[in-house]
Amino acid sequence: MKRDIRTKREREKAMVSEMIALYCRKQHGGKGSLCPECAALEAYARQRSDKCPFMETKTFCSNCKVHCYKPEMREKIRAVMGFSGPRMIFSHPIAAMRHVTETKKEKRRLEKSYEA
Repeated sequence: MKRDIRTKREREKAMVSEMIALYCRKQHGGKGSLCPECAALEAYARQRSDKCPFMETKTFCSNCKVHCYKPEMREKIRAVMGFSGPRMIFSHPIAAMRHVTETKKEKRRLEKSYEA
């Protein structure tokens, strides 16, 4: 079980890093390395993921009851997700499809819990 959580955490961190890299490349003209602002966001997001106590049961941070990001960083990561999310299908199609599937499952699960 511990290994599954570790794997999930590492997969989440890798995906957020990919999304930030895509955002930085397209929005800030980064070539190869992240600009200082995006590097700081990536470090912050990875640190938040490392400390997440809900990793075992959560799907995505946006679905979490506890928002552990500082407001400024939350707005930055929202901008990254809004920009990079739809474009991930071209660079990481399997991960993008997994995200869509997990989002739909989580939405159904939440709807059922509200009905009960």
